[in-house]
Amino acid sequence: METNRESTNLRELVYIRRRPIVGRIARAISSRTVTSKSATRQNSTNNVPQDSKSCDFVCYSDSEDEEDTEKSIDISCSFVQCNLNRQLGLNRKFQRMEMSSEYATRHMLSNSMMKEYEVTVGNMNKVFSSQWLSHKQVIFGTKCNKLMVLDVTTKKIDHIPSLESREAARSLNGNFRPPNGERGVNSIEMNPSKTLLTTGASNSNDVAVYRLPTLDPVCVGGRGHQDWIFDQTWIDDQFFVSGSRDGSISLWRITDQLLEEASASDLPKHRYMEPLLTKACKQADKVRALCYNHRTQEIAVISPNSYIHCWNALTMKQLMSKKLPHTLENCCLSADEDCQMYAVGSKSHTDLLDSRSLQSVRKIPSRNAGCGIRSVSFKGNILTIGTGTGLIMFWDLRASKFLESTINSNRVAQLKAGRGWVKRDDLFLGRDPESKYMPAIYTHSYDSSGTRLFAAGGPLQNSQMGNYVGLFQ
Repeated sequence: METNRESTNLRELVYIRRRPIVGRIARAISSRTVTSKSATRQNSTNNVPQDSKSCDFVCYSDSEDEEDTEKSIDISCSFVQCNLNRQLGLNRKFQRMEMSSEYATRHMLSNSMMKEYEVTVGNMNKVFSSQWLSHKQVIFGTKCNKLMVLDVTTKKIDHIPSLESREAARSLNGNFRPPNGERGVNSIEMNPSKTLLTTGASNSNDVAVYRLPTLDPVCVGGRGHQDWIFDQTWIDDQFFVSGSRDGSISLWRITDQLLEEASASDLPKHRYMEPLLTKACKQADKVRALCYNHRTQEIAVISPNSYIHCWNALTMKQLMSKKLPHTLENCCLSADEDCQMYAVGSKSHTDLLDSRSLQSVRKIPSRNAGCGIRSVSFKGNILTIGTGTGLIMFWDLRASKFLESTINSNRVAQLKAGRGWVKRDDLFLGRDPESKYMPAIYTHSYDSSGTRLFAAGGPLQNSQMGNYVGLFQ
């Protein structure tokens, strides 16, 4: 219990458990502790009033609080000392050092240190998904089926060719009919070892797998879904699951043999594969988003008809379905680092759910009514919320309130996206250059250090063409 309490209290801090190189740690007892103990013992043995004078010096050989006193002394919460110990190499074996994952993020957001650098990507339609490949490269996908890599240092953008499925290759013979309308690349996910990346293929019904860090094509998975694939999640380094608008989920496997065949060719050439199984999600009209819970080995799925579903990842059997607290536009899902909580974004709220029972823990209202929550992610004790009005907000999970700014009193820390590019027409914006348009933040992701935030999106209306790509650092 004491260990859990300590980790909870120090979760937001940088701290070092200090050990002396020579000798032992000098123990000390605060004057408040000595005074209270001396007064207590005198009152219990000699019946001396509490307001009487205490001794100048009292030493206790067997103190019941000796262990707690030692803990409070040999732990340092100084970031300066943490950095110094890391430079000296003491953090590896000698002195255990820990730092919460969102330490740098919290400091930069509270002090308004993150500035926007907007990136021009041309006349491309809406960015739906993104992932950091390294500390200086971000990969993102658009609605017009473009897969691109951004170098955040040089702002150079490279296009990654989309992979065609076997059915798409036979479309000229009339044996294949593509899905209605363009949907594009809805998800980009990396396996735990960061050696493989899965995303959408040229046909929005299929999955495409690339090798990292070279982004060489590995394979295309087809015949799993009859409609657009909305989301994907990895279970381990070989297995991943995809969810589609047809209301089904499919299990896929990247075998060692498949990787060897893809790498044996002198020229980049991908293989074809089919899912191990495909199952319909009960009580779901569509599968909008999903994520894997590594602690319980379960897959959480949300559907637009306001349900959250739980699947056993080992047996691929559906365990339960539960109605979500809010019914409108449940479109994004994320799990925290310990997989104890899910965050679900809807039109007006972000709901926090207990991952064990799917019960609602807290309902976080949107600060702007009707703006819509379009993307959510956890970074330690910070929940990042991307809205439909260009605002990125930050919820402090420990304090149960929006993260406050230390620069501007009585204000919360938030980031505001630029306007990006939007196709102006009479139907949407008219000819008014001062129209109050703000892009929706469909995707956002932090780099490994938490000091850079990539955010992207576009117009909230489906019929409107436009995009926004920004880097906050």
